[in-house]
Amino acid sequence: MKVLQKLSAWVLMILGTANTGYSQNNSLSEGIRVNPFRIEKRILEYGRFGKDANGKTYCVAFSKADQEGRAFYIDLMKKAGLSVTIDFAGNIIGKRNGKDVAKKPIAFGSHLDMVPAGGNYDGRVGSFGALEAVETLNENNIVTEHPLQIMIFSDEEGGTVGSSALAGSMKKEALKVVSQSGLTIGAGIKAIGGDPDSLDKAALKPGDLTCFLELHIEQGGVLEKENLQIGVVEGIVGIEHWEVVVEGFANHAGTTPMSERHDALLAASKVIIAVNEAVTSYPGRQVGTVGKISAEPGAPNVIPGKVVFTLELRDLSASKIALLYKDIQTRADAIAKNAGVKISFANMNVSSKPALTDSKIQRQITASAKMLGFTYKLMQSGAGHDAQEMAVIAPTGMIFIPSVGGISHSPKEYSKPGDIANGANVLLQTILALDKQ
Repeated sequence: MKVLQKLSAWVLMILGTANTGYSQNNSLSEGIRVNPFRIEKRILEYGRFGKDANGKTYCVAFSKADQEGRAFYIDLMKKAGLSVTIDFAGNIIGKRNGKDVAKKPIAFGSHLDMVPAGGNYDGRVGSFGALEAVETLNENNIVTEHPLQIMIFSDEEGGTVGSSALAGSMKKEALKVVSQSGLTIGAGIKAIGGDPDSLDKAALKPGDLTCFLELHIEQGGVLEKENLQIGVVEGIVGIEHWEVVVEGFANHAGTTPMSERHDALLAASKVIIAVNEAVTSYPGRQVGTVGKISAEPGAPNVIPGKVVFTLELRDLSASKIALLYKDIQTRADAIAKNAGVKISFANMNVSSKPALTDSKIQRQITASAKMLGFTYKLMQSGAGHDAQEMAVIAPTGMIFIPSVGGISHSPKEYSKPGDIANGANVLLQTILALDKQ
């Protein structure tokens, strides 16, 4: 039965990579292809780290499962002939020499950690796709002009910790934050071989890398819905968070007439509707979300006197985010006046700036997809990624592959083996093309 299951899986993988326009008449570098079976096998093997008796996986950053998984990955890197180090931020760096020692490295990679009870593909497709690119070069006896570096970032899910350190934007206060593992970020970095007291030494300068590339699952349903194989990421959206406080007056629900109430929850509800109206009133792909709300005193027989909720805005343009926020504020002021309540906004200072990917690299990713015969589209990323931090210090590109059902951060997260191989092949060909420039 197991043999039949394996054969069926292999047939499905082959079907998933069929009709991709591969040509045997290309040059050696254009003709090489990754091994889809090896990538999928390793992703599934890695999924055992942190898996509980119920089949859910808890491989959060800095945990025992994360440490075991990182050791597994490092062993594979060494077997691939890479020189492996762990930097002060706990990032795993695998180096492969190039022909020209004067050239700066082409870097690529992603992350291995996950959200609690998450899926096996977020981050890991890019991590194992990066390793596969190197092994494919090894098997075809190709040595690049540039040195190559695989970068596996620490604690992406907890706030792009490792890549923030490389970008020099990691704040010391963040080291005291308790991570999902139960350790503070500082203690977690130490547990995986880093040195939180020397984070400033981990930072890279613009020019230290030729470029950085990241392969990733889309985490959305656009590519699948439009039946496309590759997403060429134009940029990663900026994110701003506010805490919104609505202050009314708590009073007896039975004795206070409707006309004399200062209901904070009713006013908050109108503001939440206003958020949706404001965000959808402008052309573009911006999004706005109210994801958390609490009402006080929280009794069924008391009119809510205070409500606190979160507001999050995302877009590829910082000026668009500012425009939306101003519009929402204006609408909230009118609601407060009519409802007899006070509404205030406080920025939560956990924002991330929009990060545009490099236009030259976008064009090269597009050219690689075309050469391989893949369908593609230019698109933005609505989720944050390590590439967002790396764009500060190096020309950056990002490649998306479809996520089945648009599901991510869930045990049901899945990308087809054929789609994973497609993305890894685009990554490989983009590396080779950039190496010639």
